[in-house]
Amino acid sequence: MRYLEITVPEGKRRAVLNILEDEGFDYVVSDETSGRGYAAVVRFPIPTQAVEPLLDRLQQAGVSDEASVVVINAETVVSEGFATLRERYSRGGQTGSRTSRQVLRTKADELTPPFAIYTVMLLISAVVATAGLLADSPAVVIGAMVIAPLLGPALAANVGIVTGDDRLKSTGFSYQVVGVTMVIVASIALAVLARLAGLEPAGVDIVAATELEERVAPNLFSLAVALGAGIAGILSLTRGFSEAIVGVMIAAALIPPSAAVGITVAWGMSGAAIGAAVLVIINLLSINLAALTTLWIAGYRPQGLFEVSPTRTPTYTYAAVFGVGLLVLTAPLAGVTLLDFHTTELQSAAEDEVEAVLAEPQYAALESDDVEVILDGDYPIQSVERVVVTVSGREPGPHPGLADRLYEAIRPHSDGPLIVEVQYVVAQERGGNADGRETVRSASRPPEQDV
Repeated sequence: MRYLEITVPEGKRRAVLNILEDEGFDYVVSDETSGRGYAAVVRFPIPTQAVEPLLDRLQQAGVSDEASVVVINAETVVSEGFATLRERYSRGGQTGSRTSRQVLRTKADELTPPFAIYTVMLLISAVVATAGLLADSPAVVIGAMVIAPLLGPALAANVGIVTGDDRLKSTGFSYQVVGVTMVIVASIALAVLARLAGLEPAGVDIVAATELEERVAPNLFSLAVALGAGIAGILSLTRGFSEAIVGVMIAAALIPPSAAVGITVAWGMSGAAIGAAVLVIINLLSINLAALTTLWIAGYRPQGLFEVSPTRTPTYTYAAVFGVGLLVLTAPLAGVTLLDFHTTELQSAAEDEVEAVLAEPQYAALESDDVEVILDGDYPIQSVERVVVTVSGREPGPHPGLADRLYEAIRPHSDGPLIVEVQYVVAQERGGNADGRETVRSASRPPEQDV
C-alpha cells in the first residue's frame, strides 16, 4: 500500500479531483495558502498496483508536469472502501507488489552512490579481488563481490532507457564503464607489485590458480551468471527482493574477471588477458540486455498514446546493440565449450583404454595411477596437447613399447595431433613393525617415452 500527497497547481484542482473520483479513491483536500502557485494539497491511500495507472492519468490530463507528487509506504489502511478498491485492482490482473514506473526511477537513482564513494568502494573491491585470485582463495574473492557497489549503475542505465530518463541512463552507463576500468587498472598495479616482490603462487604459469583459470578461458556457461544477474536485479528492484544479494551476483560477473585482466596483463600473458577481457565485455552486455528485456516485458515504459514511440526506438536500438555484441563475442566461448566437452570425452576414453591395455598379459606387473589430459596453455582458446598416463609397478624403469601401445589405443579418440606420455612411479617396500608398514615411492620420467 502507498500514501500519496499531491500538491495541485492552480487551475488543475477540478481535473485532479475528477480523476480521483472516477477511480474511487477516498481523498482529503486541504487548501494551499503559501502563494507559490498551488491551489490545494490532496492526500489519500492507494493500492500499490494503482500508483502507476493513476500517475499516468494525471500526466495525460496535464497535471503531473506541474504538480508535486510524494509517494509514501503505508503500513495498513482500515477502510472498507479501500479494501474494495484493492480487490478491484487485483482482479484487473495486477497482482503482487509491482513498483510503479515513477518509484522505480527513484529507487534506481538511490542505488547509485555518489561518485567519490563509488570509486573508493570499487578500488577496495579491486584490491581484495586481486589478492584473492593471486592467493587462489574463493572466500576472499567472495568478499570482494560483497563490497562492490555495481547493482545501482547496472539497473539505472536500463531503467533510464525504458522510461526515457536520459540523465539516469547516462549516469548508469558511465558508472559501469568507469568502474570496470578502475578495477582493471588497480589490479594491474597490485599485480605488478606482487610480481616484483616475487609473489608467484602458481609458479611461472600464474593461471594455474583455479580461481584465475576460470576467468581467462570462459565458456558459454559463463553467460548464465550475467544473464541471471540482470534479470534478478530488475526483479529485486520491482518486486522488493533483497538488492544486496543480487548486487553480489552482479559483482560476481564483473569484479573477478576484471581483476583477472589486470593480473594477466601484469604477467605479460596477452592471450589470457584477452580471454578475461572478453568475459568482462560479455558479462556487461549480458547484464544490460537481460535487465533491459525484463523491464520492457514487465511493462516499465511510458504507456500514453504519444509516449511509447520515443522510448520504443531507443530500447530496441540498445537491445540490438547488446544482442549483436553478444553474438559476436560468444563465438570464442562456443569454441572453449566444445573443447571442454572434447576434453571430458577424451579423459573418459583414455581412462578406459589405459585400463584395457594394462589388462594385457605383458603389462600384468603395472597398474594405472592417473590419467590426465593436458592442454597447451594457448589462452583463451586452447587445444589438447598430450595425455599423461602415470603407472606404477614393482619393476623400476620404463616398460618397452608401452607408450607406443597406449598411443595406438588413445589416438583415435582425439581430433588433432596428440602426445601420449607415460610416467612411472616405482614402489619400494621395506620391513615394518607392529605399528604398520612403511612404503617409500620414487618417480621416474623416461625421456624417450613420448610418442
